[in-house]
Amino acid sequence: MADEIELKTAPADFRFPTANQTRHCFTRYIEFHRCLQAKGEESGECDKFARYYRSLCPGEWIERWNEQRENRTFPGPL
Repeated sequence: MADEIELKTAPADFRFPTANQTRHCFTRYIEFHRCLQAKGEESGECDKFARYYRSLCPGEWIERWNEQRENRTFPGPL
């Protein structure tokens, strides 16, 4: 039998009390990339941030932000 994948969304965050999760998504994306810079790509400590932003953010946004990071035009503080 194949392993079952447990899907979870990011936990509630008091910084984002409203139903609109746009800012929450953006913040989690930034937290993930800051963690990678601080801990390194091999560290598993950043995995939770990856799960959080992937559960909150539309795929199109993630693709665009990844392209912007590659082109050094990302609008957020990394």
